[in-house]
Amino acid sequence: MSALATPSTPTAPGGLPLIGHGLQLARNPLPFIDSLRAHGSVVCIRIGPTPAYVVTDPALTRKVLVTDAAHYAKGGKIIDALRVFFGDGLATIADGEAHLRNRRLMQPMFNKAHIAERGDAMIDQVRTLVGAWTEGQPRDVYADMNEVTLAAFLVALFGADLPEHLAGEFTSLMPDIMKGTIRQTILPPWVTRLPLPANRAHAQRVARLRSLIDEAIDHRLSRVTRPQAPGTEAAAAGCPHAAGQERQAGLFDTLLTAEDPLTRQQLQDEAITLLTGAIETTGTTLAWTLCEIARHPQIRRRLLEELDSVCGDRPLRYADLEHLPYARKVLQEAIRKYGPAWLVTRTATRDMDLGGHRIPRGADVVWSPYLHQHDPEVFTDPDAFDPDRWTPETVSAARGSFLAFGDGRRKCIGENFAWAELQIILATVLRTWPVFTPVSSRPPRPQAVVTVKPDALTMTFHQARPAG
Repeated sequence: MSALATPSTPTAPGGLPLIGHGLQLARNPLPFIDSLRAHGSVVCIRIGPTPAYVVTDPALTRKVLVTDAAHYAKGGKIIDALRVFFGDGLATIADGEAHLRNRRLMQPMFNKAHIAERGDAMIDQVRTLVGAWTEGQPRDVYADMNEVTLAAFLVALFGADLPEHLAGEFTSLMPDIMKGTIRQTILPPWVTRLPLPANRAHAQRVARLRSLIDEAIDHRLSRVTRPQAPGTEAAAAGCPHAAGQERQAGLFDTLLTAEDPLTRQQLQDEAITLLTGAIETTGTTLAWTLCEIARHPQIRRRLLEELDSVCGDRPLRYADLEHLPYARKVLQEAIRKYGPAWLVTRTATRDMDLGGHRIPRGADVVWSPYLHQHDPEVFTDPDAFDPDRWTPETVSAARGSFLAFGDGRRKCIGENFAWAELQIILATVLRTWPVFTPVSSRPPRPQAVVTVKPDALTMTFHQARPAG
């Protein structure tokens, strides 16, 4: 029996000696991964000499992520490369007791009530940054969205009183760190271990990031609210100083005050995981959302009308978000069309039968949110940007194919937060700059690395409302 595939498992065409399907994954990754659907529910590809099994049927992907998740461990080339940077953060830590413990500790950070307590502070931060843009000046939208996303998340994570020098250095470091991390996921592992200038620079930046996170943790520890003595709750509830402390608090306080606290190394790993996950995926989604709004005047008009009907002449408030259903549909359509993650891996921990296909122990199993979210059997005309496709019926029918946040026990813990942050930033940009226009007539091309990012997206922003 072949080591690459059983007779029932087709192998994707176009593989080359030594590099397998690496050239197609490098040159045309999105069309290539989307084409695999035509070859079967599970398709074997080779990444170099190593076989990997791509799952194209969402029902089988659910078996990998939910039903048989115990036999498909978090792992594979991408996860292994990210683990070098993230350490044992929630996104990369191996399955087992440590993962379950850390997830239980962090879950309260991301419930809706906890996020709501920080919502207005996030809005203030986003409004300040977006309001400082210069009208008519060409702007790199992808870079701007990553910067705004990071600033909002820092406020939520470490509190509104994070020292300015820390926030500033986080903002300056993260773009280069993300580029270095993406580079490490693409290159062979032996290359990333060589004493090359790029590798040394990346290692130095990561070390500095961990140092900054230590400073932020110490800052929060010096201000965190300790459990109150019995009988003091009422006094604190009526104390303006106590209310101010609550407004300044950050999500990270949950970990710092846990009865079973994490070590300093674990706190660093979780902070890096949260920061990176919040920036890259959310910033990419927002950049694509603004791109599509600029291309569809009718969508912009409906968004502005919805915001006007909810906010009137006053500033946006966190409580407004639940009354902006069309904005939610626009964001959901951007997430569907562009990923943002396009390729995710698991590792089979034993020989498995997956829909009649033999998956050998140790093999990488690949699933792609992008592939599932472009399935024409589920999403009519999947390359079109159509927020109105998200009717209650579509939401129900697409439940197994809309996998941007994953599924099962490793589903993204920050989904609620991501939706809140996306809505805050989109609404604030629209309220501040109702008109934005691409500088180039060429639409941006999707680039699939860790996320599906635009290759170039420059716009000018204007305050004058569009006519009509």
